[in-house]
Amino acid sequence: QVQLVESGGGLVQPGGSLRLSCAASGGIHSIYMMGWYRQAPGKQRDLVASIDSGGNTEYADSVKGRFTISSSRDHAKNTVNLQMNSLKPEDTAVYYCNARYDYEGISTRDFWGQGTQVTVSS
Repeated sequence: QVQLVESGGGLVQPGGSLRLSCAASGGIHSIYMMGWYRQAPGKQRDLVASIDSGGNTEYADSVKGRFTISSSRDHAKNTVNLQMNSLKPEDTAVYYCNARYDYEGISTRDFWGQGTQVTVSS
């Protein structure tokens, strides 16, 4: 059974830093990409950053140079971290961890974490 457990988030002042972590368990050998999305009130859920099994990363233009995504794996879980620096009020949103599973090239499936609130405010 796939499970994504998120940690981190909270309230920070503009210019501050936060670190989000997400641990995926269950069938982790099928994970080919993990990432973070965010959704602000009244807006759609958008990609923030992703990293694939080859270590290739992708960032939203709005976070390039400020956020860094990284991943690690052990025998039981695949973890993705998002280091967020120089935070701005517009970074305020609920952040969701995503894990994309590839089933032998036949199909893919997305799994989501429960979401964690990030609020940037003075």
